Amino acid sequence: MTESNTRTISGYTLNRTLGRGNTSLVRLAVDRDGEQVALKIPHEETLGNQEAAERFGNEVRLTLQFRHPHVVRGYAGTAFGPGAFLAIRYYPDGALNEQLARIPGRTLPIKEGLRILADLASALAYLHHLGAVHQDLKTHNVYVDPQGRAALGDLGNTYFVAQGGQVSGSPYYMAPEIYHGESSSAASDVYSLGILMYELLSGDRPYQGNSYEELMVAHMTRFPAPLTHLNPAVSRPLSRLAEQALAKRPGERPRADAIRRALLSDLGETPQDEVYEENKTSQPTQDVGRTTLVGRHGPSQPRSAPAEAKPEAQSSAGWNPFKRRK
Repeated sequence: MTESNTRTISGYTLNRTLGRGNTSLVRLAVDRDGEQVALKIPHEETLGNQEAAERFGNEVRLTLQFRHPHVVRGYAGTAFGPGAFLAIRYYPDGALNEQLARIPGRTLPIKEGLRILADLASALAYLHHLGAVHQDLKTHNVYVDPQGRAALGDLGNTYFVAQGGQVSGSPYYMAPEIYHGESSSAASDVYSLGILMYELLSGDRPYQGNSYEELMVAHMTRFPAPLTHLNPAVSRPLSRLAEQALAKRPGERPRADAIRRALLSDLGETPQDEVYEENKTSQPTQDVGRTTLVGRHGPSQPRSAPAEAKPEAQSSAGWNPFKRRK
């Protein structure tokens, strides 16, 4: 499937290109009701590579299954084959890393940063409640709508812990145990959230490096300054939680929901218990060969060191941690 010979996909009319990565093309599209969506279309080379094809199929399945206000909404998709695609909510301002690049100093106003982080903590708490781990929380995979509310996307590396999956991550955000070659967990997601807390509330990531090895040493041996020293607007309780989220030992990190509550408190809100809808998301769907229509489209189913390189940790020989990928 190529951009030049395909103008419609499963009823979606294709418009301009929003982005192009190593594994897929993202096009702005319009559905039958005239609503704009972002359409992810895997490259032919992706479909011809078993590992890459499975990762795309995984993203399709899980995006269509998960239902949470701070997880990017999926509308329709086909997981495998020449007609594979994924239709998701369209965010006009792009991913968070693109938005930050347009802001002087890459520093958000404190309230905006707290709100985005609270939404992401809520999304992680939801995934962890289901027994899933995201594995790749970073600004490239966060999307913010015009109202300033954030959603976590790009679920290709997400998996259910009970079923197992390939360990993955981005070195700028990767927990020490992942560098050690251990399995991902909810605690490793919380570590990535801790990195984002520093990035969004201080304007910079806490650990820097010009190579995989330098980043590994930084994450495994160094400790950042308290957030209150970097941004006096951050409360001491939240600063302590951010430090705890970056604990070298997974068991010493707080849960995502504890961070959510602290962030909401700093926003002046009274944290409420999260209510999770039990919607059969604990198992991936087995019906992956056909298009699944959901939401308004049909019945519901019961982005310093090499700056914006998007590296990924995998247990495969010859892996290049600074190789760009989508």
